[in-house]
Amino acid sequence: MVIASSVVAVIMAILVIFVRIRASKRPTTARKIILPPIFMSTGALMFLHPMFRVTPLEVIEALLVGLLFSLFLIKTSNFEIKENEIYLKRSKAFIFILLGLLIIRIILKSVLSTTIDVGELSGMFWILAFGMIVPWRIAMFYRFKKLETEIQLN
Repeated sequence: MVIASSVVAVIMAILVIFVRIRASKRPTTARKIILPPIFMSTGALMFLHPMFRVTPLEVIEALLVGLLFSLFLIKTSNFEIKENEIYLKRSKAFIFILLGLLIIRIILKSVLSTTIDVGELSGMFWILAFGMIVPWRIAMFYRFKKLETEIQLN
């Protein structure tokens, strides 16, 4: 189960890299920034099933790790203005950070799967991912709005 979920994580990371590369070729919108965390939030329904429930301490741990990881994504996500449009800047560091986070995730999952039930671990990793994407997207949205205001003033 751990191996299968790790393979899925690798496929998802590759998909994210391609989406990111394509996104840098088209103007960014507020909708493109806001929608991913909203879509991801539906995953919280997993906690309705007892198998995926986590303790309050595990929630805090997962959120803190997610917040820490989000700092790397925030640092490598920048925008630029081209012809009065806002574009996401390409960053080679983003790809390496994403791959690094993936490797850390796989190692953590391998180590923790020996002591934590697979359902709980899945819940913790969802919380970690959500705790990473929300601050990252909030920071992106803030930067986007700042540039949007700058365009309107010019």
